[in-house]
Amino acid sequence: MYLYAMNNIPLAERLRPQNLDQYIGQKKLIGAHGILRKSVEKGIIPSMIFWGPPGTGKTTLAQIIAQTSQRPFYVLSAINSGVSAVREVIAKAKKDTGLFTAKNPILFIDEIHRFSKSQQDSLLAAVEKGWVTLIGATTENPSFEVIPALLSRCQVYILEAFAKDDLEALLHRAITEDEMLKSKQLVLKQTESLLAISGGDARKLLNSLELVALNVDNGTEITNTLVQEIVPKKLANFDKNGENHYDIISALIKSVRGSDPNAAVYWLARLLEGGEDVKFIARRLLILAAEDVGLANPTALILANNTFQAVQVIGHPESRILLSECVIYLATSPKSNSAYMAINHAQQLVQKSGDLPVPLHLRNAPTKLMKEIGYGENYAYAHNYANNFVEQEFFPNSLEGTSLYQPGNNLREKELEKFIENRWKDKYHSK
Repeated sequence: MYLYAMNNIPLAERLRPQNLDQYIGQKKLIGAHGILRKSVEKGIIPSMIFWGPPGTGKTTLAQIIAQTSQRPFYVLSAINSGVSAVREVIAKAKKDTGLFTAKNPILFIDEIHRFSKSQQDSLLAAVEKGWVTLIGATTENPSFEVIPALLSRCQVYILEAFAKDDLEALLHRAITEDEMLKSKQLVLKQTESLLAISGGDARKLLNSLELVALNVDNGTEITNTLVQEIVPKKLANFDKNGENHYDIISALIKSVRGSDPNAAVYWLARLLEGGEDVKFIARRLLILAAEDVGLANPTALILANNTFQAVQVIGHPESRILLSECVIYLATSPKSNSAYMAINHAQQLVQKSGDLPVPLHLRNAPTKLMKEIGYGENYAYAHNYANNFVEQEFFPNSLEGTSLYQPGNNLREKELEKFIENRWKDKYHSK
């Protein structure tokens, strides 16, 4: 009887790499010249957060770091750990520090984005004082889900979904190195179905391979048809993580941008049926409202913001109605990316021109000395003039007349363009 049968250890766990050389993928971080690899090899382990899709090796990487640096390793899951559990582990870590190693222990928190503010607050002192080195794992953008005080104390490393070559390497390693699979002498003739089911998630990939291996005879050729017959369709249809997850949200955004409410609602349904976090969807719609609808319909941003706030109160499944309303409204709204393009152009200009001095007439003059040297001199207060407008220059001297905002091709911005031209005449478009 195989060790697998006796202990029921999943294939993904049996193949879990034990060192950085065995780790597949994330070459930018832990490849030969990876920034994180250099840090680990030098024994410099800062508190950090791994951000990436499920099944990209966040937990494995944390374990390897602890093993390589020979530090005590404590694990908490944000799903079932409250503030008391965090404090208990921190107290134990403080007590154990120095008993086995002079290095502070590593506290790994899986799904740290699920921690409440109070739970995250309970970590601050331990991280600040160095009682523990925190390694958090999250599938959500830490800028939104981790409190600023904790985020500022951590390095954020982005783990990317596995590339096709990485996933195929995992499959070949499994059938050649795992004792159970090796004994079955399987032949990987086709891998497309396994890769599609995985969605870039290595854990799902190996689980699917193991399921196929347990249901075929020795020496079987693994083909796409065979995989589709054995792996439950619900697993494949419900796989909305990894690369597929980002493809679907991209399809939703592009459908809204292209003013197709029917396709937009379809992709929304795909996300919802896949168990996507409604806050994530609402957050992307909020960005989309500003970037793609913009000044053509500024009310869209208000609606999207209200939707984002409302889904946090209502939750699933009722929030699907609010999201549908928002998606349809955005899709049927006139579109303009003028605000998005304007800030892009402005930032490029700043990067190119550097920190140009503020013209004297625009500077504030709170002291007598500042007034004496010309701060605020000749500034024209617009409200003192007819129609609350007076022509004056607001750019630094070397950028006079620069045009960064280009109105979109819609009625509202055409009217705005006419308004600007009437006031600035030809000066607005002089450069």
